[in-house]
Amino acid sequence: MAAGGFCKLPNGSVVVALNLPSPAGSGNGCVRFLVVAQNRARALTRLRNLGLRAVYLRGNAAPPTPDEITAVLHHPDGLIWRTAPDTAPHEPAQELWHPIRALLRRPAAQP
Repeated sequence: MAAGGFCKLPNGSVVVALNLPSPAGSGNGCVRFLVVAQNRARALTRLRNLGLRAVYLRGNAAPPTPDEITAVLHHPDGLIWRTAPDTAPHEPAQELWHPIRALLRRPAAQP
């Protein structure tokens, strides 16, 4: 099951964070997605519309940190990702956030 969580903002919108297996299919870890939307259902629908079909949010085990919330709110698309840290989920990562276009543009790994 993917780790994830959400945070409701004062203006009523929601930031959803999900750790999912890498869509590149290379099996080299997880990717953390951040989505801002009017509610949790719409946030998950945005990910499903991008081809991530089996996306569900069960519980609030790994909610977005304040730094992650700031990052997604300042991005024009409201949908960003980066490689999830292998150790602690709230450990600062060295990788910068990427727009979703950068992940979808990557060619699939050829066996």
